[in-house]
Amino acid sequence: MTDVPEIIQGGTHIDVRGKLTFFNDFNLKDVKRFYVIEHPDTEIVRAWQGHKIEQKWFYVLAGSFKVMLVKPDNWDHPSKPVSQNNFILKAADNQILHIPGGFVNGFKALEAHSKLMVFSDFSIKEAGSDDWRFEKELWNLWK
Repeated sequence: MTDVPEIIQGGTHIDVRGKLTFFNDFNLKDVKRFYVIEHPDTEIVRAWQGHKIEQKWFYVLAGSFKVMLVKPDNWDHPSKPVSQNNFILKAADNQILHIPGGFVNGFKALEAHSKLMVFSDFSIKEAGSDDWRFEKELWNLWK
Protein backbone atom coordinates (compact mmCIF):
# COMPACT_ATOMS: atom_id res chain seq x y z
CA MET A 1 0.00 0.00 0.00
CA THR A 2 1.09 3.53 -0.65
CA ASP A 3 0.60 6.64 1.45
CA VAL A 4 -0.79 8.64 -1.49
CA PRO A 5 -4.18 8.21 -3.17
CA GLU A 6 -4.03 6.00 -6.23
CA ILE A 7 -6.30 4.56 -8.88
CA ILE A 8 -6.54 0.79 -9.24
CA GLN A 9 -7.59 0.07 -12.81
CA GLY A 10 -9.96 -2.78 -13.43
CA GLY A 11 -10.74 -4.61 -16.62
CA THR A 12 -13.61 -6.20 -18.47
CA HIS A 13 -14.20 -9.25 -20.61
CA ILE A 14 -17.20 -9.41 -22.92
CA ASP A 15 -18.38 -12.44 -24.84
CA VAL A 16 -21.66 -14.08 -25.80
CA ARG A 17 -22.32 -14.95 -22.15
CA GLY A 18 -22.24 -11.31 -21.02
CA LYS A 19 -19.80 -8.91 -19.40
CA LEU A 20 -17.34 -9.72 -16.63
CA THR A 21 -15.78 -6.84 -14.67
CA PHE A 22 -12.66 -7.59 -12.63
CA PHE A 23 -10.05 -6.00 -10.37
CA ASN A 24 -7.14 -8.41 -10.32
CA ASP A 25 -4.84 -5.79 -8.73
CA PHE A 26 -7.19 -5.04 -5.81
CA ASN A 27 -6.05 -7.17 -2.89
CA LEU A 28 -8.93 -7.65 -0.44
CA LYS A 29 -6.84 -9.14 2.39
CA ASP A 30 -7.12 -5.96 4.52
CA VAL A 31 -10.82 -5.25 3.88
CA LYS A 32 -13.07 -5.83 6.91
CA ARG A 33 -16.35 -4.34 5.71
CA PHE A 34 -18.09 -2.50 2.88
CA TYR A 35 -21.17 -0.38 2.34
CA VAL A 36 -22.96 1.41 -0.49
CA ILE A 37 -23.94 5.09 -0.62
CA GLU A 38 -26.53 6.31 -3.12
CA HIS A 39 -27.03 9.96 -3.99
CA PRO A 40 -30.51 10.65 -5.37
CA ASP A 41 -29.40 13.90 -7.02
CA THR A 42 -26.35 16.02 -7.84
CA GLU A 43 -26.86 18.64 -5.14
CA ILE A 44 -25.85 16.58 -2.08
CA VAL A 45 -22.28 17.03 -0.87
CA ARG A 46 -20.96 14.57 1.71
CA ALA A 47 -17.98 16.29 3.27
CA TRP A 48 -15.67 16.25 5.23
CA GLN A 49 -14.84 12.95 6.92
CA GLY A 50 -11.43 11.36 7.28
CA HIS A 51 -9.13 9.04 9.08
CA LYS A 52 -5.56 9.25 10.30
CA ILE A 53 -5.08 5.48 9.97
CA GLU A 54 -8.11 3.81 8.36
CA GLN A 55 -7.94 3.17 4.61
CA LYS A 56 -10.85 3.33 2.19
CA TRP A 57 -11.40 2.17 -1.36
CA PHE A 58 -14.12 3.83 -3.48
CA TYR A 59 -15.76 2.01 -6.41
CA VAL A 60 -18.61 3.54 -8.42
CA LEU A 61 -21.35 1.00 -9.11
CA ALA A 62 -23.57 3.38 -11.10
CA GLY A 63 -23.22 6.91 -12.42
CA SER A 64 -20.28 9.09 -11.44
CA PHE A 65 -18.83 11.05 -8.53
CA LYS A 66 -16.46 13.92 -7.95
CA VAL A 67 -14.21 12.95 -5.04
CA MET A 68 -12.06 15.51 -3.23
CA LEU A 69 -9.28 14.52 -0.84
CA VAL A 70 -7.58 16.88 1.59
CA LYS A 71 -4.51 16.14 3.70
CA PRO A 72 -4.96 18.27 6.84
CA ASP A 73 -1.92 20.08 8.19
CA ASN A 74 -3.40 19.89 11.70
CA TRP A 75 -6.23 17.50 12.57
CA ASP A 76 -7.47 19.54 15.55
CA HIS A 77 -7.36 22.95 13.82
CA PRO A 78 -6.78 22.50 10.07
CA SER A 79 -5.91 25.55 8.03
CA LYS A 80 -7.17 26.80 4.70
CA PRO A 81 -6.08 26.33 1.99
CA VAL A 82 -4.54 22.89 2.09
CA SER A 83 -3.26 20.52 -0.56
CA GLN A 84 -5.97 18.60 -2.33
CA ASN A 85 -6.47 15.76 -4.78
CA ASN A 86 -9.46 15.70 -7.12
CA PHE A 87 -10.84 12.63 -8.85
CA ILE A 88 -13.74 11.99 -11.20
CA LEU A 89 -14.85 8.39 -10.80
CA LYS A 90 -17.26 6.90 -13.34
CA ALA A 91 -18.84 3.46 -13.30
CA ALA A 92 -17.95 3.12 -16.99
CA ASP A 93 -14.22 3.65 -16.27
CA ASN A 94 -13.97 0.59 -14.01
CA GLN A 95 -11.65 2.12 -11.40
CA ILE A 96 -11.15 1.87 -7.64
CA LEU A 97 -9.74 4.85 -5.75
CA HIS A 98 -7.52 3.85 -2.84
CA ILE A 99 -7.53 6.47 -0.05
CA PRO A 100 -4.80 5.78 2.51
CA GLY A 101 -5.02 6.97 6.10
CA GLY A 102 -4.14 10.62 6.60
CA PHE A 103 -6.79 12.05 4.26
CA VAL A 104 -10.20 13.67 4.62
CA ASN A 105 -12.71 13.05 1.83
CA GLY A 106 -15.75 14.69 0.39
CA PHE A 107 -17.80 13.71 -2.63
CA LYS A 108 -20.87 14.47 -4.69
CA ALA A 109 -22.69 12.68 -7.46
CA LEU A 110 -22.34 14.04 -10.96
CA GLU A 111 -25.41 12.05 -12.10
CA ALA A 112 -28.66 11.39 -10.27
CA HIS A 113 -28.93 7.98 -8.56
CA SER A 114 -25.19 7.38 -8.58
CA LYS A 115 -23.99 4.59 -6.28
CA LEU A 116 -20.65 4.39 -4.50
CA MET A 117 -19.34 1.20 -2.87
CA VAL A 118 -16.89 1.88 -0.04
CA PHE A 119 -14.48 -0.72 1.35
CA SER A 120 -12.71 -0.21 4.70
CA ASP A 121 -9.85 -1.92 6.50
CA PHE A 122 -11.35 -1.07 9.93
CA SER A 123 -14.28 -2.73 11.63
CA ILE A 124 -17.12 -0.39 12.62
CA LYS A 125 -15.85 -0.51 16.22
CA GLU A 126 -12.27 0.36 15.19
CA ALA A 127 -13.49 3.14 12.88
CA GLY A 128 -15.14 4.97 15.77
CA SER A 129 -11.77 5.77 17.32
CA ASP A 130 -10.34 7.15 14.05
CA ASP A 131 -13.27 9.22 12.77
CA TRP A 132 -12.62 12.89 12.04
CA ARG A 133 -15.40 15.14 10.75
CA PHE A 134 -15.25 18.75 9.67
CA GLU A 135 -17.85 21.27 8.52
CA LYS A 136 -18.75 21.05 4.83
CA GLU A 137 -17.81 24.70 4.33
CA LEU A 138 -14.30 24.35 5.84
CA TRP A 139 -12.81 23.61 2.42
CA ASN A 140 -15.33 24.91 -0.07
CA LEU A 141 -13.86 23.16 -3.11
CA TRP A 142 -17.13 22.31 -4.89
CA LYS A 143 -17.46 25.34 -7.14
